[in-house]
Amino acid sequence: MNQENKIKTNPNINKLINKCELKLKDIYDEIDEICEFNSKKVLESFWNNHISEVHFNSTTGYGYGDIGRDAIEKVFADIFKAESALVRNQFISGSHALSTALFALLRPNDLLLSITGTPYDTLHEVIGIKENKSSLKSYGIIYDEIELKENDFNERKIIEYLKKHQVKVIEIQRSKGYSTRKSLTIEKVENIISKIKKVSPKTIIMVDNCYCEMVNKKEPIEIGADIVVGSLIKNLGGGMAPNGAYIVGKKELIELCAERLTLPGEGIEVGPSLGINRDFLKGIFFSPSVVKSALKTAVLTSCIFEELGYDVEPRYNEKRADIVQNIIFHKKENLIKYCEGIQMSSPIDANSLPIPCDMPGYDDQVIMAAGTFIQGSSIELSCDGPLREPFIAYQQGSLTYEYGKLAIMKALNHLMDWD
Repeated sequence: MNQENKIKTNPNINKLINKCELKLKDIYDEIDEICEFNSKKVLESFWNNHISEVHFNSTTGYGYGDIGRDAIEKVFADIFKAESALVRNQFISGSHALSTALFALLRPNDLLLSITGTPYDTLHEVIGIKENKSSLKSYGIIYDEIELKENDFNERKIIEYLKKHQVKVIEIQRSKGYSTRKSLTIEKVENIISKIKKVSPKTIIMVDNCYCEMVNKKEPIEIGADIVVGSLIKNLGGGMAPNGAYIVGKKELIELCAERLTLPGEGIEVGPSLGINRDFLKGIFFSPSVVKSALKTAVLTSCIFEELGYDVEPRYNEKRADIVQNIIFHKKENLIKYCEGIQMSSPIDANSLPIPCDMPGYDDQVIMAAGTFIQGSSIELSCDGPLREPFIAYQQGSLTYEYGKLAIMKALNHLMDWD
């Protein structure tokens, strides 16, 4: 092996990491406790739904009578405390699942309201914020949004709006996306849902739960959400699912989503699993532990960069809503260099350098470091960000804490020129 392909130990970095790990012991203990709670929930769901080897089998063609697919959806519904679930490899992404749900639930002249400000970039053309002939707007669906206030829901404005307008669907995006706001804790979401239900009980509350699953002990269905959407190449895929997404919630809403994904009259009954069942089951089984590793890696990153004088969000000792860690570099060159370091520390394509480029669904050039086993998997260690002020790195994932720590060591060497 060439010397350049070895992880070099650096006394400065080792001392810094050791200092942070001592400081983080109590936080790590709390993360371990949440992991144990969620592991128990997942294991009991496997028992309750009698998961056996026969559920690893798959179907082709139409996918009629796929007992493995059906069992997986029962497991997901059980874990989320939902009436029903749609868990499919036919979803190409979390954004695809969100789009499917929105088109399923809304009809011409219906009103969609986001109460977390402008949604993630990839939904702009879905909604019609950015013009597209296939958008919700093109079908006569009305959209409006209410910005957060001081990183929390603008409760007064939301309640006033609901008293004046008949809102069909409220969309809540828990994770920050490429914005500078904080991600929303389950407690904040629970509080606003309880207030909304009193004023507008018929409004459907949809939660975009990407990056947030298994971070806490509760999921949004348990605190009043009607429908919840997420990706399987994030938390709940556990690094095992090669693609796919899920929608969970009330039975009648899931049926509408299934008929939008497939076709009216067949809905949830069709859709071949094409050999995916084992990976989906392994993914959800490993997800509490993988999320634990991602959280510990994020907390360590936050602590290290605070010690070095950088702005970070969240801070290492803040309550977390998701697995995403922001490092605010304020300089384009530093953002690029750190992403290069993460790529160089990856198991796959470590000899490649990420280059900022235009990407579908994004207005700014984006740099993405992701030497992952699954393309675009953000439960594996990755780091990305748009090239716009204040030049924020959005780091997420790590299948194990040990690999995450090693990656940070190498990325710091590259960023700080401590070689």
